[in-house]
Amino acid sequence: MDDFAEIEALRRELIQAGHEYYVLDNPTMSDYDYDHKLRRLEELEAAHPETVTPDSPTQRVGGQALESFSQVTHRVPLESLQDVFDFEELEAFDQRVRSVVPNAEYVVEPKVDGLSVALEYEDGLFVRGATRGDGLVGEDVTENLRTVRSIPLKIPDAPAQLIVRGEVYMPKKVFHALNEERERRGEALFANPRNAAAGSLRQLDSKIAAARKLDIAVFNVQYAGGVEFSTHLETLDFLRDKGFKVIPHYSCSLVEETTGRITEIGENRESFPFDIDGAVVKLNNLSDRAVLGSTAKFPRWAAAYKYPPEVKPAQVVDIVVQVGRTGVLTPKAVLTPVRLAGTTVTNATLHNQDFISEKDIRIGDTVLVRKAGEIIPEVLSVVEERRPEGTEPYFLPKTCPVCGAPVERDEDGAHIRCIGSECPAQLLRNLAHFASRDAMDIDGLGAAVVENLVGAQLVKTPGDLYFLKEEDVAQLDRMGKRSAKKLIDALEKSKGQDLSRLIYAFGIRQVGQKAGKILAARFHTMEALQSATLEELTAVDDIGEITARSILDWMASPQSQHLVQRLREAGVNMTAAEQGSDQRFAGMTFVLTGTLEKFTRDEASGMIEARGGKSSGSVSKKTTYVVAGEAAGSKLRKAQELGVPVLTEDEFLELLK
Repeated sequence: MDDFAEIEALRRELIQAGHEYYVLDNPTMSDYDYDHKLRRLEELEAAHPETVTPDSPTQRVGGQALESFSQVTHRVPLESLQDVFDFEELEAFDQRVRSVVPNAEYVVEPKVDGLSVALEYEDGLFVRGATRGDGLVGEDVTENLRTVRSIPLKIPDAPAQLIVRGEVYMPKKVFHALNEERERRGEALFANPRNAAAGSLRQLDSKIAAARKLDIAVFNVQYAGGVEFSTHLETLDFLRDKGFKVIPHYSCSLVEETTGRITEIGENRESFPFDIDGAVVKLNNLSDRAVLGSTAKFPRWAAAYKYPPEVKPAQVVDIVVQVGRTGVLTPKAVLTPVRLAGTTVTNATLHNQDFISEKDIRIGDTVLVRKAGEIIPEVLSVVEERRPEGTEPYFLPKTCPVCGAPVERDEDGAHIRCIGSECPAQLLRNLAHFASRDAMDIDGLGAAVVENLVGAQLVKTPGDLYFLKEEDVAQLDRMGKRSAKKLIDALEKSKGQDLSRLIYAFGIRQVGQKAGKILAARFHTMEALQSATLEELTAVDDIGEITARSILDWMASPQSQHLVQRLREAGVNMTAAEQGSDQRFAGMTFVLTGTLEKFTRDEASGMIEARGGKSSGSVSKKTTYVVAGEAAGSKLRKAQELGVPVLTEDEFLELLK
């Protein structure tokens, strides 16, 4: 088989396997085989780029980052629905419909709690996808939607033009895994899957969207040139035949049957892979829909039933404090078991001290509990008339319940945080940050290896990394002698990193990469930084009092002092590199925008900083130069508006010579 025939065969096989896995939920190909075949297809397409087609499975990984989204005017408006909150309101809706359509038949569907989008196809090829926006104008998120593997990039026997509507969502299991990973990296957690899906779909970098593993449920044909349908159920069958993942639906004729289906969906909401925020009731006959028409806001032929949140009493048996991977102390109420939204709830988050104090929640209290967004149990209020005698107000501890280090309140929020640099609860996050590319840059020490080392109790602090033995590492799962040697070599190499990287690697609150470089340039050695006073720290440019106090608190901690001593014993460099003699950019600020061809943005920033300049992410009147690559967008426009000089890559290189 020649390369071209193999490309076609692989493409057909992978498209079919993807449909079975992502749409039918019935995979016939193993993940290993799929990945192996996809890698082979990538190799062949790289050798023959003229063969790459828009519907190739290789086109789902995400492309270059955008500067902004363009607007899309919807050919057919994406209407919202009128809400009904009880069965009496639903019966009133039914009476209004039957006054015009006496023999009304409805279709009931779960209302996916996600982000509504329109998918456009021309001659069977997916050409554009847009968010709902205000219903008339949305945002072009085509590249991000290409990464949703349940969206077919090509459909068979399609009309010349086809527009379908669906709801993009983040599957529950993906949401929980994403939040665990964000917690490990010390990033803010998403409140619910809908927020996570919306944030993912609106990423300017489609590679990020691809990593979020979004899915879609398609529920409507907006436009199908030359194709006639009689009922909504016919359109759903049409969509399923064309390879779309279609919303589950139920056909009903009487309003009593409709209420039964709504109740059934509500009772089984936990079984759906997506979150729901209600059920949608739609008239099935399309010509009857046209007769009823729409108001200025909603179609008259559909309604969205919103489930009332269940609220039940439970007793607070205890309040326990958990320490997250970022050091935040989170109180949790241990409750007497209560059944809510299909599951048994035995605990509820109490968020922080302010939340507890505001509601005056005490151990022994009876509280009213519900599931926020149908997912997270939360305490609404205290039933004060049922409060036992002798209860006392609750306050979070003043020391970390895990490591005993002092805790302190965030300057800009309600969180109370452990400041122990060797706190076991924060170990995974601290190690991952310590080894990251912008910190000590320890190649091969990713999240999986970190968890492996911690699980085997080989590492309890970042300092322990430099005392690992190759033979111990080689015994770990999925390591072996070769991987172990590479890791030990990477650790040895990282000992020579500049002091600025080490300061950033410590993860001191308020101290990022920029502050690490500034502190290293000012104090030159770790010993000098350790002995710096508040006055000396605040005298440094860009180091305010809050940051200075964070540094002082961190340096004063016995855990931090032990960590620094451990690293010193291991031979880790604690001296700043000598400042280069070339300081031609001293006092200058550069902004990089667009796609640079001759170097990455990190490389360009390094060149600027090595010559005494600063690299910034935003354009202002104080900006000295904007370096613009291909597809430069809003930053270039702002520079032109402010009269800031703009350099091409070649002109920037001339400055470097």
